[in-house]
This record gives sequence, C-alpha cells and structure tokens, in this order.
Amino acid sequence: MQRDLVARRKAGLIPDQLLLLEHPHTITLGRNGHIENLLASEEALRSAGIAFHETDRGGDITYHGPGQIVGYPLMDLKQWKRDVGAYVRAIEEVMIGALSDFDIAAARVPGCTGVWVEGRKIGAIGVHLSRWVSSHGFALNVNPSMSYFEYIVPCGLRKPVTSMEQLGSKAEIAAVRVALALHFGKVFGCDMVQPVMETVI
Repeated sequence: MQRDLVARRKAGLIPDQLLLLEHPHTITLGRNGHIENLLASEEALRSAGIAFHETDRGGDITYHGPGQIVGYPLMDLKQWKRDVGAYVRAIEEVMIGALSDFDIAAARVPGCTGVWVEGRKIGAIGVHLSRWVSSHGFALNVNPSMSYFEYIVPCGLRKPVTSMEQLGSKAEIAAVRVALALHFGKVFGCDMVQPVMETVI
C-alpha cells in the first residue's frame, strides 16, 4: 500500500498522505542496519510470532507491534522543504507535541534521532526519500508489550526504551492517533482530512 501511494504521489495523482497504524509483531532492519543487533535466531522469532523484514528505510533495527502507533508520512518535500534534517526534526516535533497533550515532557537528545523522556527512547524515526517523496516514518510507543524489545538492540543503541503506559499514561491508542494527526498538521502547515474508512494492515 505504501509503495503504491508513493508512486501515485510522485505522479501527482494524490495529495500528501499520513498513514497511522499498528503492525502485528514485526522486527525491521534498515538499509544501514547491523544484523548483529538482532539478538534472536529465526527459530526464536518464529516461536514468538515475530516477523522479520529488511527494509529500505534509514536507521538500524526496530520493533513494531500492537500498542505502538506507526506513522508513514508520504509527502512531496519539494512542496515543503528540500531538507532531510529539517524533515526529521519536524517529525520529532510532531511526537513531542502529541506527548505534551498527555502531560509527558519529551525532548530530543543531541546526536540521537528520535524522541526521549529522561534518557529513555519513546519515539523512533526511520525515513526514506525518493525524488523528494518521503516514505516510512516514525513509531511512538503508547502501550506495547515492552518485552518484545528484548529481541533487539533498539536502533543499534544501548539505551533503554519506554512507553506512555510505563510513564503512567492511560491514553488510548485512538486519542494518541488524533493528537499525532493534529500536531502533524500544525508542524507541516497542512490541513488534515479524516479518512473515509480505516484499513487493517
């Protein structure tokens, strides 16, 4: 679905898109990732019901699963800013703003991509650009089972990860999804249009 929408965006057939979804238990390895950051065998992953995929996004290895909101902005950055660094900082700002709506003070950590709370990573980013059209994006931990992160070295960093739930928030996925969409519109200066239907991916 993402590849199809990117192709249509490149052709100018659709406006920018923001997909917000939850994946089944999945581990992905970015194009510059290191397989040694996967701490389990194929058999162990299968036994745990975890799929493994190599992907063309930036970044290292990460986990996606229920209770985590994954956002895929599919945007023509020629119509925003031709600046990859500014784009990544803007995505961080979207997550920081959304978390503030739930009284969580998140911030950046110098030299590290993503969003952090007291030295623990709560939001990860891994993007891909082709002819300035973006794909892949970010993952925000709302209330996933954190045990699944034990199968990897998240993003290749020996730093702890956390979730909104671990920080004491009882926020529902739907409410956080709305907050992310609202802050995305503010940060990127675009009008957000509610989809006519939801698709399970």
